[in-house]
Amino acid sequence: GVQGFVPMSQLVSVSRDHFRMYQDGEGEVDPEIEAARREAQAQDIGKSLQMKVLEVNRGRNRAIFSERQAVQEMRDEQKARLIEELTEGEIRMGKVTGISSFGAFVDLGGADGLIHISELSWSLVNSPDEVVKVGDELDVYVLRVDAENKKIALSLRRLQPEPWETIHERHAVGDIVQATITKLTNFGAFARVEDSVEGLVHISELSTRMITHPREVVKEGEEVQVKILRIEPDRRRLGLSLKQSAEEAYFQV
Repeated sequence: GVQGFVPMSQLVSVSRDHFRMYQDGEGEVDPEIEAARREAQAQDIGKSLQMKVLEVNRGRNRAIFSERQAVQEMRDEQKARLIEELTEGEIRMGKVTGISSFGAFVDLGGADGLIHISELSWSLVNSPDEVVKVGDELDVYVLRVDAENKKIALSLRRLQPEPWETIHERHAVGDIVQATITKLTNFGAFARVEDSVEGLVHISELSTRMITHPREVVKEGEEVQVKILRIEPDRRRLGLSLKQSAEEAYFQV
C-alpha cells in the first residue's frame, strides 16, 4: 500500500486551537490538554480513516493526506442531500451544536440549521442559552430552506401555541391586569401585558381629565394597572383603559 504523511493540523482529533499553540509558539501547552491530544492520536493508530490526498510527489516518494478535509467534504455532501430532502413546514429532530448571541445552531443529521433568537420563543429572549443548551435534542420546525446558499432556517416557537391564539384562556374583557408602557404616540400609549402581547390605551382612556398628550399621565417603562376593554385575536389588538382601572380601584377602597 501507499504510505503518506498527515500533518497534525489535518487530523480531526487535534483541535485547531491546540494546533495554533504549536504553530505560533504562544505560551505553554496545558499538560492535561497535551495528554488528551496524545491519547486521541494513540487511539487513531490502526484505525481506518477517511483521507483526502493533498499532494503526491512521486520523485520524492511522498504523499500528504488530510482527514479534516475529507470529513468536511463528506459533511458537505451530506448537507447537500439533506437540503434536497428538507421541505419547509416539516418537523425534524435535531441536536444543538452551538450557541451564539444571535441564535442556536442545530444539527439535523448532516447539516446545521440556525434557530434565530427571535424564533426561539414567543416570549422575549435576551440570550439563546435561556432557552436551549449545547447537547439538547429537540424537535424543530423547518422555516426556510435556501438551497442556493445552503442555509436552513429553523424555529422552535412555531411548535408552541401563538399567544394571541390562546389569549382568551388567560384574559377576559373586564380583567384588571399589570402592564408596562412601551411606547407613547399622539393618540395613546401602547402597553405590554405579556412578553409578546401588547395593547393600546387610547388617549381618551388615560385620564378622567382632558390631556393633550399621553406623556402628561404616563412614561415609557412605567408599570401600570389597566382594564381590558376589547380582545381581538384575529387583528392582534387589545383595547385597554388606565382611567377605568383607576376608577374601579377608587370605588373598591
